Amino acid sequence: MVRLTADLIWKSPHFFNAIKERELDLRGNKIAVIENLGATEDQFDTIDLSDNEIVKLENMPHLNRLGTLIINNNRITRINPNIGEFLPKLHTLVLTNNRLVNLVEIDPLTSLPKLQFLSLLDNSITKKPNYRLYVIHKLKSLRVLDFKKERMEAASLFASEEMEEEAKKESMKTLMPVEVPNVSEEEEQQTPKVVAPTPEQIIAIKAAIVNSQTLEEVARLEKVLKSGQLPADLKIPDYDSGSKDVKENDEKMVPDVENEADVEPNNVENQKNDELAAMEQD
Repeated sequence: MVRLTADLIWKSPHFFNAIKERELDLRGNKIAVIENLGATEDQFDTIDLSDNEIVKLENMPHLNRLGTLIINNNRITRINPNIGEFLPKLHTLVLTNNRLVNLVEIDPLTSLPKLQFLSLLDNSITKKPNYRLYVIHKLKSLRVLDFKKERMEAASLFASEEMEEEAKKESMKTLMPVEVPNVSEEEEQQTPKVVAPTPEQIIAIKAAIVNSQTLEEVARLEKVLKSGQLPADLKIPDYDSGSKDVKENDEKMVPDVENEADVEPNNVENQKNDELAAMEQD
């Protein structure tokens, strides 16, 4: 946190801005309290206090020349009710992105007789009912609020003091938090959980696709296979038993083939022995 001293004011940049006004740049110094602005000797048309940590818009000296005060990106929650006595010619006030919450908090600005341009964007107050019309109605000299105009509608809505008071009370109402309904255990149980399929299940899914009777079943199984996620309620026929039977039959066939291979050499040898015996008899 930095104090706004006379030394800081004298060392800060000052120049003629784009509209040929003399401007003092006090941005981004982590200033928390407005003080010692009398050191400016009322030599500036514009003072920029953006990007600091100011909480209250107060302690302003009499600055008859000041026309524009830029104080966005701070923490302002309160405005001095007599600010107009010290800034009689202020016509532009930028309070964008501060912490003004209720409509009543901008009432002190009614003391600024020349205020024509006001920005309250990105304050919580802008979300209040009838915010724009209330501000325009209260600040009679205001021409532009948040870069828009609607003077006639504001005059018709707040034609009486009762309407003003009603708008203030409405802005102070807090929003009740909305409760999110809890999902019951039964609903959670009814919702099928998704699990990743095992290698055996992947083989079973492929087999089920081959043996499917309808296109709908084929499409469903292909979708499960591509996604790699198996819903808990998906039932897959057990094709493992069939594959086991095939394996057992294959194992049984192997010994039979070996036996046949053994029988053939024995038959050949017997045939040779018979031929030799016939030759000896001759």
